[in-house]
Amino acid sequence: MNFSIHQASHIGNRKYNQDRVAYAYSNNALLLVLADGMGGHLHGELAATLAVETFVESFGAHAQSRLADPQSFLADTMRHAHERISRIPHDNDKGFPGTTCVATLIQDGNMYWGYAGDSRIYVLRNDAVLAKSHDHSMVNQWVEWGMITAEEARIHPQRNQITNCLGGIDNMFYVEPGEPIALQSGDVLLLGSDGLWGPFADQELTGAFALSPVADALDSLIMRALEREDGHSDNVTGVAVRWGNEETAHDTAEPVSHVLAVS
Repeated sequence: MNFSIHQASHIGNRKYNQDRVAYAYSNNALLLVLADGMGGHLHGELAATLAVETFVESFGAHAQSRLADPQSFLADTMRHAHERISRIPHDNDKGFPGTTCVATLIQDGNMYWGYAGDSRIYVLRNDAVLAKSHDHSMVNQWVEWGMITAEEARIHPQRNQITNCLGGIDNMFYVEPGEPIALQSGDVLLLGSDGLWGPFADQELTGAFALSPVADALDSLIMRALEREDGHSDNVTGVAVRWGNEETAHDTAEPVSHVLAVS
């Protein structure tokens, strides 16, 4: 497979970094996963870590050969991560351990994806957003109902209150699948926590990757997000991939994983 990839995270103006991100690949498939933890210090970090680790471990166990059903792999793995997080002991006064999660798997040139919460995935093609995930939040619901505008949602004081996450109430958790997409050479996939995508309009995200390598584009977006939030930034985390024959070849005898060390 040929792709360029970069992942990065910044603590922002928070006391702790509760975002986690990783990617893994074999000769047949590429996995990207990002989680944004919540529920107080340690709880959020542990929930996000478990989500990412569960995906990386499952990929390593199943990706030696082609995955028979990539969409089911994503849904089943996210459900397993949810169950692991739900078993974490916690103090009700400090909040339950939970995390958003967005994951995508590329196999045979097709992209499969699933998510819970408000961390996003964008598919960028020809300097435009081809597809993106749907935030599981009341503020986003209000936008869809026409009660507020998308611009108002970006600065709404309740924009971080989500309605779906791993580790939350079991009958309220669900994995939302995206429609599979046949990738084209030059397509960019961007996974980001709300600290990354929140300060930007969609066209700013596409513009960042239009002429720059993915590493330069992602690092620049993170720095710009910190500047725009001006001392009030959330954790800012992302992983970006540019797909296509012009990118670096990744050949490996065994599955390879890269979990970003977050501080």
